[in-house]
Amino acid sequence: MTYVICEPCIDEKDASCVDVCPCESIRPIPDYEADDFEGVNQLFIDPDTCIECGVCEPECPVEAIFFDEDVPEEWEHYIQINADYYEQQLSV
Repeated sequence: MTYVICEPCIDEKDASCVDVCPCESIRPIPDYEADDFEGVNQLFIDPDTCIECGVCEPECPVEAIFFDEDVPEEWEHYIQINADYYEQQLSV
C-alpha cells in the first residue's frame, strides 16, 4: 500500500507535499533535482519508501494525492505511473 499522485498534479507541481514528507518519498525535489523537476509534468510518490503516514494528502492544494485503494477509477493507471517513474530512476 502507498499513496499515489494523480492527474490533478499535472502541470501544477506545487511541491507542498514534498516539504512535509518525512521520508523523502515524493520526487523530484525542486531544490535538489532541478533538472528532473523541470523535465516532468507532475510529482511522484515512491511506492517502496512511502510509509503511508498520510501527511502529504492534506497538503496538496489540487487534491491529487490518494491512498492507492482510494484512487478514483479513472486515475488508477497513476498507480503504475508513479511506480514506473522510480523504476526508470533506478535503471539510470
